[in-house]
Amino acid sequence: MSRDAFSYDPQDIRDTTPRPSPRRLPAAVPDGRSVGGRTPDRSAVPEAGTPHFLIAERDDSSRGCSVRGRSYSLRDSETHSLTEIGKFRVVAATDLAQYAYQGDRDRMEKDVRHLKSRSLLNEKTIEVSQKKLLRVVTLTKGGHRLLRKTNRIPSDQAIYHGLCRPREVKHDADLYRLYQKEAARIEQAGGHPLRVLLDYELNKDLNRDLALLGPHQDTETRKHEIAEKHGLQLVNGKIPVPDLRIEYESADLEIRHLDLELATREYRPKALLEKAAAGFSLYSRPEDASRLRRILADRKFAKGILTL
Repeated sequence: MSRDAFSYDPQDIRDTTPRPSPRRLPAAVPDGRSVGGRTPDRSAVPEAGTPHFLIAERDDSSRGCSVRGRSYSLRDSETHSLTEIGKFRVVAATDLAQYAYQGDRDRMEKDVRHLKSRSLLNEKTIEVSQKKLLRVVTLTKGGHRLLRKTNRIPSDQAIYHGLCRPREVKHDADLYRLYQKEAARIEQAGGHPLRVLLDYELNKDLNRDLALLGPHQDTETRKHEIAEKHGLQLVNGKIPVPDLRIEYESADLEIRHLDLELATREYRPKALLEKAAAGFSLYSRPEDASRLRRILADRKFAKGILTL
Protein backbone atom coordinates (compact mmCIF):
# COMPACT_ATOMS: atom_id res chain seq x y z
CA MET A 1 0.00 0.00 0.00
CA SER A 2 1.92 3.02 -1.20
CA ARG A 3 2.06 6.26 0.68
CA ASP A 4 1.18 9.48 -1.13
CA ALA A 5 3.23 12.64 -1.29
CA PHE A 6 4.32 14.29 1.97
CA SER A 7 4.14 11.03 3.91
CA TYR A 8 6.83 10.46 6.49
CA ASP A 9 8.05 7.26 8.06
CA PRO A 10 10.56 7.74 10.91
CA GLN A 11 11.53 4.06 10.69
CA ASP A 12 12.55 4.22 7.05
CA ILE A 13 16.10 2.84 6.73
CA ARG A 14 17.11 3.34 3.12
CA ASP A 15 20.34 3.12 1.23
CA THR A 16 22.29 6.29 1.92
CA THR A 17 25.00 5.62 -0.64
CA PRO A 18 25.32 8.75 -2.84
CA ARG A 19 23.64 8.19 -6.18
CA PRO A 20 23.16 10.33 -9.28
CA SER A 21 20.17 12.65 -9.30
CA PRO A 22 16.92 10.97 -10.37
CA ARG A 23 16.59 10.74 -14.12
CA ARG A 24 13.87 12.94 -15.51
CA LEU A 25 11.07 10.81 -16.90
CA PRO A 26 8.71 11.77 -19.70
CA ALA A 27 5.03 11.94 -18.86
CA ALA A 28 3.41 8.56 -18.40
CA VAL A 29 0.98 7.38 -21.01
CA PRO A 30 -2.41 6.08 -19.79
CA ASP A 31 -1.29 2.49 -19.19
CA GLY A 32 1.42 3.62 -16.79
CA ARG A 33 4.38 3.43 -19.16
CA SER A 34 6.66 6.30 -20.09
CA VAL A 35 8.08 6.88 -23.51
CA GLY A 36 11.45 8.45 -24.03
CA GLY A 37 14.87 8.13 -25.56
CA ARG A 38 17.39 8.26 -22.72
CA THR A 39 20.22 5.74 -22.56
CA PRO A 40 20.13 3.28 -19.67
CA ASP A 41 22.97 3.03 -17.18
CA ARG A 42 24.92 -0.13 -18.04
CA SER A 43 27.89 0.58 -15.78
CA ALA A 44 27.26 -2.31 -13.39
CA VAL A 45 27.17 -5.99 -14.25
CA PRO A 46 24.68 -7.52 -14.17
CA GLU A 47 21.95 -4.90 -14.48
CA ALA A 48 19.12 -4.64 -11.98
CA GLY A 49 16.60 -6.64 -13.96
CA THR A 50 18.84 -9.11 -15.76
CA PRO A 51 17.22 -12.58 -15.76
CA HIS A 52 19.12 -14.91 -13.45
CA PHE A 53 19.93 -18.32 -14.85
CA LEU A 54 20.84 -20.46 -11.88
CA ILE A 55 24.26 -22.06 -12.24
CA ALA A 56 24.42 -25.73 -11.33
CA GLU A 57 25.49 -25.98 -7.70
CA ARG A 58 28.59 -28.00 -8.57
CA ASP A 59 29.75 -25.18 -10.89
CA ASP A 60 28.78 -22.32 -8.56
CA SER A 61 32.23 -21.45 -7.25
CA SER A 62 32.76 -18.99 -4.41
CA ARG A 63 34.17 -15.50 -4.87
CA GLY A 64 36.00 -13.55 -2.20
CA CYS A 65 35.16 -10.03 -1.05
CA SER A 66 36.45 -7.94 1.85
CA VAL A 67 34.45 -5.26 3.67
CA ARG A 68 35.83 -3.27 6.61
CA GLY A 69 38.61 -5.76 7.14
CA ARG A 70 36.30 -8.77 7.15
CA SER A 71 36.57 -11.36 4.38
CA TYR A 72 33.61 -13.17 2.83
CA SER A 73 33.37 -15.99 0.33
CA LEU A 74 30.02 -16.18 -1.47
CA ARG A 75 28.59 -18.24 -4.28
CA ASP A 76 26.91 -16.51 -7.22
CA SER A 77 23.54 -17.79 -6.00
CA GLU A 78 24.13 -16.22 -2.58
CA THR A 79 25.10 -12.87 -4.06
CA HIS A 80 22.06 -12.98 -6.31
CA SER A 81 19.82 -13.62 -3.29
CA LEU A 82 21.29 -10.63 -1.47
CA THR A 83 20.64 -8.55 -4.60
CA GLU A 84 17.00 -9.61 -4.90
CA ILE A 85 16.30 -9.07 -1.21
CA GLY A 86 18.07 -5.72 -1.10
CA LYS A 87 16.10 -4.27 -4.01
CA PHE A 88 12.75 -5.18 -2.45
CA ARG A 89 13.70 -4.81 1.25
CA VAL A 90 11.69 -7.86 2.31
CA VAL A 91 11.03 -11.10 0.40
CA ALA A 92 9.02 -14.17 1.38
CA ALA A 93 11.24 -17.26 1.66
CA THR A 94 8.86 -19.27 -0.56
CA ASP A 95 9.08 -16.63 -3.32
CA LEU A 96 12.87 -16.46 -3.04
CA ALA A 97 13.05 -20.22 -3.58
CA GLN A 98 10.63 -20.10 -6.52
CA TYR A 99 12.16 -17.22 -8.45
CA ALA A 100 15.82 -16.88 -7.40
CA TYR A 101 16.41 -20.64 -7.13
CA GLN A 102 13.96 -21.88 -9.79
CA GLY A 103 12.09 -23.92 -7.19
CA ASP A 104 15.16 -25.53 -5.58
CA ARG A 105 14.09 -25.05 -1.95
CA ASP A 106 16.94 -27.13 -0.48
CA ARG A 107 19.58 -25.02 -2.20
CA MET A 108 17.88 -21.83 -1.06
CA GLU A 109 17.80 -23.06 2.56
CA LYS A 110 21.50 -23.92 2.39
CA ASP A 111 22.39 -20.44 1.11
CA VAL A 112 20.16 -18.71 3.67
CA ARG A 113 21.82 -20.62 6.51
CA HIS A 114 25.27 -19.58 5.26
CA LEU A 115 24.27 -15.94 4.81
CA LYS A 116 22.74 -15.86 8.29
CA SER A 117 25.87 -17.42 9.79
CA ARG A 118 27.90 -14.55 8.28
CA SER A 119 25.42 -11.96 9.63
CA LEU A 120 24.46 -10.85 6.12
CA LEU A 121 20.83 -11.91 6.30
CA ASN A 122 18.01 -11.89 8.85
CA GLU A 123 14.84 -13.94 8.79
CA LYS A 124 11.61 -13.46 10.66
CA THR A 125 8.36 -15.41 10.87
CA ILE A 126 5.26 -13.29 11.30
CA GLU A 127 1.62 -14.16 11.83
CA VAL A 128 -0.43 -12.81 8.93
CA SER A 129 -3.70 -14.40 10.05
CA GLN A 130 -4.90 -16.60 12.88
CA LYS A 131 -3.83 -19.74 11.03
CA LYS A 132 -1.12 -18.57 8.68
CA LEU A 133 2.54 -17.70 9.21
CA LEU A 134 4.86 -15.97 6.77
CA ARG A 135 8.63 -16.38 6.80
CA VAL A 136 10.50 -13.42 5.32
CA VAL A 137 14.15 -12.47 4.81
CA THR A 138 15.85 -9.06 4.88
CA LEU A 139 19.41 -7.78 4.61
CA THR A 140 21.43 -6.79 7.65
CA LYS A 141 23.55 -3.65 7.64
CA GLY A 142 26.52 -5.89 6.91
CA GLY A 143 24.70 -7.50 4.00
CA HIS A 144 23.87 -4.06 2.67
CA ARG A 145 27.51 -2.94 2.81
CA LEU A 146 28.76 -6.14 1.21
CA LEU A 147 26.22 -5.93 -1.62
CA ARG A 148 27.38 -2.43 -2.55
CA LYS A 149 30.99 -3.60 -2.41
CA THR A 150 30.35 -6.34 -4.97
CA ASN A 151 29.36 -3.77 -7.63
CA ARG A 152 26.56 -6.09 -8.74
CA ILE A 153 23.93 -3.32 -8.67
CA PRO A 154 23.82 -0.10 -10.74
CA SER A 155 24.61 2.98 -8.67
CA ASP A 156 21.10 4.37 -9.17
CA GLN A 157 19.37 1.24 -7.86
CA ALA A 158 18.33 1.73 -4.23
CA ILE A 159 18.88 -1.15 -1.83
CA TYR A 160 17.49 -1.56 1.69
CA HIS A 161 18.08 -3.40 4.93
CA GLY A 162 15.86 -4.20 7.88
CA LEU A 163 12.09 -4.13 8.24
CA CYS A 164 10.45 -0.73 7.90
CA ARG A 165 6.68 -1.26 8.12
CA PRO A 166 6.06 -4.28 10.35
CA ARG A 167 2.28 -4.09 9.96
CA GLU A 168 2.62 -4.18 6.16
CA VAL A 169 5.21 -6.95 5.85
CA LYS A 170 2.95 -9.29 3.87
CA HIS A 171 1.96 -6.51 1.47
CA ASP A 172 5.58 -5.39 0.99
CA ALA A 173 6.84 -8.96 0.56
CA ASP A 174 4.21 -9.60 -2.14
CA LEU A 175 5.76 -6.86 -4.29
CA TYR A 176 8.63 -9.20 -5.20
CA ARG A 177 6.16 -11.70 -6.65
CA LEU A 178 4.30 -8.87 -8.39
CA TYR A 179 7.56 -7.72 -9.98
CA GLN A 180 8.29 -11.23 -11.25
CA LYS A 181 4.92 -11.39 -13.03
CA GLU A 182 5.41 -8.06 -14.81
CA ALA A 183 9.11 -8.63 -15.55
CA ALA A 184 8.14 -11.86 -17.32
CA ARG A 185 5.58 -9.94 -19.41
CA ILE A 186 8.19 -7.33 -20.33
CA GLU A 187 10.72 -9.98 -21.35
CA GLN A 188 8.14 -11.94 -23.37
CA ALA A 189 7.48 -8.75 -25.33
CA GLY A 190 11.20 -8.41 -26.09
CA GLY A 191 11.96 -5.87 -23.37
CA HIS A 192 14.51 -5.80 -20.58
CA PRO A 193 13.93 -4.63 -16.96
CA LEU A 194 16.56 -2.13 -15.85
CA ARG A 195 15.67 -0.73 -12.43
CA VAL A 196 13.17 -1.13 -9.61
CA LEU A 197 11.85 1.79 -7.56
CA LEU A 198 9.74 1.28 -4.46
CA ASP A 199 7.39 3.92 -3.11
CA TYR A 200 10.07 4.95 -0.57
CA GLU A 201 12.28 6.35 -3.32
CA LEU A 202 9.46 7.78 -5.40
CA ASN A 203 8.03 9.60 -2.38
CA LYS A 204 11.44 10.88 -1.33
CA ASP A 205 12.14 12.45 -4.73
CA LEU A 206 8.60 13.78 -5.12
CA ASN A 207 8.44 15.25 -1.61
CA ARG A 208 11.74 17.03 -2.14
CA ASP A 209 10.42 18.88 -5.19
CA LEU A 210 7.04 19.63 -3.60
CA ALA A 211 8.72 21.05 -0.50
CA LEU A 212 10.59 23.53 -2.69
CA LEU A 213 7.33 25.03 -3.92
CA GLY A 214 6.61 26.97 -0.75
CA PRO A 215 3.16 28.31 0.19
CA HIS A 216 3.03 30.91 -2.58
CA GLN A 217 3.88 28.54 -5.43
CA ASP A 218 1.72 25.60 -4.40
CA THR A 219 -0.55 25.84 -7.42
CA GLU A 220 -2.18 23.13 -9.48
CA THR A 221 -0.09 24.14 -12.48
CA ARG A 222 3.17 23.74 -10.56
CA LYS A 223 2.04 20.43 -9.06
CA HIS A 224 1.19 19.19 -12.53
CA GLU A 225 4.69 20.11 -13.73
CA ILE A 226 6.29 18.23 -10.83
CA ALA A 227 4.08 15.21 -11.39
CA GLU A 228 5.05 15.18 -15.07
CA LYS A 229 8.74 15.45 -14.16
CA HIS A 230 8.46 12.23 -12.14
CA GLY A 231 6.32 10.42 -14.70
CA LEU A 232 3.21 10.68 -12.50
CA GLN A 233 -0.20 12.33 -12.79
CA LEU A 234 -2.13 14.90 -10.77
CA VAL A 235 -5.46 13.46 -9.56
CA ASN A 236 -7.89 15.53 -7.50
CA GLY A 237 -5.11 17.91 -6.49
CA LYS A 238 -2.83 15.08 -5.30
CA ILE A 239 -0.05 13.07 -6.90
CA PRO A 240 -0.67 9.35 -6.30
CA VAL A 241 2.46 7.23 -5.95
CA PRO A 242 2.55 3.53 -6.91
CA ASP A 243 3.85 0.71 -4.75
CA LEU A 244 6.38 -0.25 -7.38
CA ARG A 245 7.85 1.14 -10.58
CA ILE A 246 9.75 -0.93 -13.13
CA GLU A 247 11.99 0.96 -15.53
CA TYR A 248 12.74 -1.09 -18.61
CA GLU A 249 14.08 -1.01 -22.14
CA SER A 250 11.43 -1.98 -24.66
CA ALA A 251 11.92 -4.15 -27.73
CA ASP A 252 12.30 -0.98 -29.82
CA LEU A 253 15.05 0.27 -27.44
CA GLU A 254 12.94 2.98 -25.83
CA ILE A 255 13.18 3.53 -22.08
CA ARG A 256 9.77 3.18 -20.44
CA HIS A 257 8.32 2.60 -17.02
CA LEU A 258 5.43 0.65 -15.61
CA ASP A 259 3.73 1.70 -12.36
CA LEU A 260 2.15 -1.05 -10.27
CA GLU A 261 -0.18 -0.98 -7.29
CA LEU A 262 -1.05 -3.93 -5.06
CA ALA A 263 -4.52 -3.02 -3.78
CA THR A 264 -6.01 -4.70 -0.72
CA ARG A 265 -9.45 -4.97 0.85
CA GLU A 266 -8.51 -2.14 3.23
CA TYR A 267 -8.51 0.35 0.35
CA ARG A 268 -11.24 2.94 0.55
CA PRO A 269 -13.12 3.44 -2.72
CA LYS A 270 -11.75 6.98 -3.15
CA ALA A 271 -8.14 5.82 -2.80
CA LEU A 272 -8.64 2.93 -5.23
CA LEU A 273 -10.25 5.22 -7.80
CA GLU A 274 -7.37 7.69 -7.54
CA LYS A 275 -4.86 4.91 -8.18
CA ALA A 276 -6.86 3.79 -11.21
CA ALA A 277 -7.17 7.36 -12.50
CA ALA A 278 -3.40 7.78 -12.16
CA GLY A 279 -2.95 5.01 -14.73
CA PHE A 280 -1.37 2.41 -12.47
CA SER A 281 -1.62 -1.26 -13.32
CA LEU A 282 -3.70 -2.65 -10.46
CA TYR A 283 -3.20 -6.03 -8.83
CA SER A 284 -4.89 -7.67 -5.87
CA ARG A 285 -4.77 -10.91 -3.96
CA PRO A 286 -7.40 -13.45 -5.06
CA GLU A 287 -9.45 -13.00 -1.88
CA ASP A 288 -9.70 -9.23 -2.42
CA ALA A 289 -10.27 -9.10 -6.18
CA SER A 290 -14.07 -9.34 -6.35
CA ARG A 291 -14.66 -6.49 -3.88
CA LEU A 292 -12.17 -4.18 -5.58
CA ARG A 293 -13.50 -4.95 -9.06
CA ARG A 294 -16.99 -4.18 -7.84
CA ILE A 295 -15.86 -0.77 -6.60
CA LEU A 296 -14.41 0.11 -9.99
CA ALA A 297 -17.45 -1.23 -11.84
CA ASP A 298 -19.85 0.77 -9.64
CA ARG A 299 -17.94 3.96 -10.53
CA LYS A 300 -17.91 2.93 -14.20
CA PHE A 301 -14.14 2.61 -14.35
CA ALA A 302 -12.93 0.49 -17.25
CA LYS A 303 -9.64 -0.11 -15.45
CA GLY A 304 -9.34 -3.78 -14.53
CA ILE A 305 -7.59 -5.51 -11.67
CA LEU A 306 -5.22 -8.41 -12.21
CA THR A 307 -4.92 -11.19 -9.67
CA LEU A 308 -1.57 -11.71 -7.96
